[in-house]
Amino acid sequence: MSKQVVSLNRVVIRFAGDSGDGMQLTGDRFTSETAGLGNDLSTLPDFPAEIRAPQGTIGGVSAFQLAFADHDITTPGDVPNVLVAMNPAALKANIKDVPRGADLILNTDEFTKRNLEKVGYTSNPIEDGSLEPYKVHAIALTSQTVEALKGFDLSKKEAERSKNMYALGLLSWLYSRGADGTRSFLNKKFASKPEILAANLAAFEAGWSFGETTESFSVQYEIAPASLPGGTYRNISGNPALAFGLITASQRSGLPLFLGSYPITPASDILHELAKNHHFGVTTFQAEDEIAGIGAAIGAAYGGSLAVTTTSGPGVALKSEAIGLAVSLELPLIIVDVQRGGPSTGLPTKTEQSDLLQAMFGRNGESPVPVIAPQSPSDCFYAALEAARIAVEYRTPVFILSDGYIANGSEPWRVPSVDDLPSIDPDFATGLNHAKDDGTEEFWPYLRDPETLARPWAVPGTKGLEHRIGGLEKADGNGGISYDSDNHDTMVRLRQAKVDGIADTIADVVVDDPDGDARVLVLGWGSTYGPIGAACEITRRTGVSVAQAHLRHINPFPRNLGDVLRAYDKVLVPEMNLGQLAMLLRAKYLVDIQGINQVRGMPFKSTELVAAITAAIETLPGKTLHAETL
Repeated sequence: MSKQVVSLNRVVIRFAGDSGDGMQLTGDRFTSETAGLGNDLSTLPDFPAEIRAPQGTIGGVSAFQLAFADHDITTPGDVPNVLVAMNPAALKANIKDVPRGADLILNTDEFTKRNLEKVGYTSNPIEDGSLEPYKVHAIALTSQTVEALKGFDLSKKEAERSKNMYALGLLSWLYSRGADGTRSFLNKKFASKPEILAANLAAFEAGWSFGETTESFSVQYEIAPASLPGGTYRNISGNPALAFGLITASQRSGLPLFLGSYPITPASDILHELAKNHHFGVTTFQAEDEIAGIGAAIGAAYGGSLAVTTTSGPGVALKSEAIGLAVSLELPLIIVDVQRGGPSTGLPTKTEQSDLLQAMFGRNGESPVPVIAPQSPSDCFYAALEAARIAVEYRTPVFILSDGYIANGSEPWRVPSVDDLPSIDPDFATGLNHAKDDGTEEFWPYLRDPETLARPWAVPGTKGLEHRIGGLEKADGNGGISYDSDNHDTMVRLRQAKVDGIADTIADVVVDDPDGDARVLVLGWGSTYGPIGAACEITRRTGVSVAQAHLRHINPFPRNLGDVLRAYDKVLVPEMNLGQLAMLLRAKYLVDIQGINQVRGMPFKSTELVAAITAAIETLPGKTLHAETL
């Protein structure tokens, strides 16, 4: 059947169903094909914390949202243009986000009386007119999948499991996605199960053919490739990008990479990715608990490795005393905190930015630690490189504050040339460094570099450089145990000065103020980068000026940050917490920071930020925004 082909510049699709319906796999495969076609994209996986959540319930709904476009985009979209709902629970959980006129693709086989009642529907929404504002495509996805697979030696239940591939085939046809990548993926995944492989391929092809022949869809859509700088691209999520950055830092420093980790959502994928790469000299140790994980990493750092430990907020709490030990020992260590909703076990599969103050101050005593926050999935690669540079050059633990949105979301990543990446010099101590009164020399493990204030890093086994480490306070220079009050004051101030001095090696804050006359600055950190950028762009299209800046380094702050903040009448700081960065900025710079805060376990919507920005501009002295402007 010949159908009209309509060009679009941007589409947002959300796949939703039970946690066992394969929605994450479906979204991931659609994303991979989209990336291969050269579209810019951004994704938002959203799934229950339970491994197998209660079937057919709101709490058991798993969803995957993808925005793709022929131009640069930074968010997975505020609302979906298309919702694929595999059951009533998926419809009810997501319909509140779907705008009028959007497409609903509903699996009618699951809209049974029992399933409807389970989520509180008193009548079938497909039949009662409640979905009249939408373009409803009622399709028997399950039974059509079973019919397509009737020639296979599969039970009805086994055949039904392929309905996600049927849906993927239909959506792939509808939006002119490719099929070769999915076929290749299935061939690899089910290479040892030929019957399951053939069934999934057949379901995918059947869904594609249904799209071509059905009258439910009168048009097919295409989205042209985005104009991106030349180079080799791949689709990447935050956790793998961070793992690749750590491996690259290991290669650029010549240090073996050691990961001491205990599995925890949403950080576990870093452990999984690094475990695949032993051929790069990577050692992964899955410890019995969080404390053992960081203890092993500290030991590896003492032994001359690029040492890393990965966790989320609850694990940081358990590691806090050991982080303080690493501060005292002044050894390179990277602590990756992929933040999630809290407190306690909280919301393991939801995102939040609420560990900032914990990373800054969550240890006993004065124990300063540099803090870095990547702004997007691909930026996790570069954040890992920067964290390794600081850790090695300054002999200090460094926090990387990622979060669940960045960790699980994906975007196109331009693979860099290795030659363009900075090298990292561990500069191991090789000889004696202190002259004794008798004219001979000895090794002082806390004799500092005059520029960085970093102490020597002496690998155990280096002749003549034997030294003691431990948690008790060190004597300045010689590193012996010291209870002297003046020495303690000196050491505390030296450790703080060392971290403060890192600011000399980081870039100034760059402000995006196209018109140069903005009076309001929107300042973000971490994963708020995308929503802030989208909101500022929308605001500017109305003719209203607004400036945007983003922080990667949170401790220490860039040297020019105070001047930047004081240059604007208002500074807005969106955070997925109750105002932690805002508190730090107010305290350090005495600037009246206006927080925009939410802790719903989901990223900001750009429309939310547009409303906050325009409201702030409206209240500026001498500024009136009329309704037609907004």
